[in-house]
Amino acid sequence: MNEDAARASSARFGLRLLLAVQFLTRLPVPHALAFSETLLNESARHFPAVGALVGLIGAAVLAAALMALPATLAVLLAIAATIAATGAFHEDGLADTCDALGAGGDRARALAIMKDSRIGSFGTIALLLRLALEAAALVALAERGLAQAVALWVFAHGLSRLAPVLLIASLPYAGDANAARAKPLARRVGGITLAVALSWSAALALAAAAIAGARPVLAAAAALGAVALALRHALARWLGGYTGDTLGAAQQLTLLAMLLAALAAAA
Repeated sequence: MNEDAARASSARFGLRLLLAVQFLTRLPVPHALAFSETLLNESARHFPAVGALVGLIGAAVLAAALMALPATLAVLLAIAATIAATGAFHEDGLADTCDALGAGGDRARALAIMKDSRIGSFGTIALLLRLALEAAALVALAERGLAQAVALWVFAHGLSRLAPVLLIASLPYAGDANAARAKPLARRVGGITLAVALSWSAALALAAAAIAGARPVLAAAAALGAVALALRHALARWLGGYTGDTLGAAQQLTLLAMLLAALAAAA
């Protein structure tokens, strides 16, 4: 590869990463990003890296808050920081998905409910339970050791963003692609995108294992695989594919499953 080609490749790498940050979070990025549908689709390869960044923001708040506050309050502030960083992007998907699932009815009714911006009882309960369980798991992990808790939380945030990539790669889009928030992501991701996402995930796993130990990391990874596989099967039967809301629900559910599995396996 000559020097010009290397610079172009590096620029595309950085652009895809910034587009992933822009899509998944509220974090500031340069306004003059060169945009194309192809690049936005390819930005999915960096979703695990962006997830780890969100986890690091929460971890920084957690470490700072623990200097002056009890563990429970520090954990709640840290979770609030991650929600603020993403603009409750994934939480909204979980709420809409649970409202659609709880209401019953056919595929068309479920898709219509997901398009409704209002949140119902099922979505509210699902959000409260998920946040409460995440907080309880983090408090328990922090009491065993801050370094281990931080490593596992950042790891879980990163790999939970792999779950949507796996669903996009293995299922068709079930909604109206023309009305999707990011139409390019309604297409299947390519093999290179999937490979890069898996590479980011492997790097995060190795880093977490070096700090927290291999056992909780392996348990968390197994939980991710099990939940992602179950969701794929359920979405294929229920909707015939995925929607943006179900991708958010997948991130939320896999994050929680990974934390609980890591807590159960942690020494």
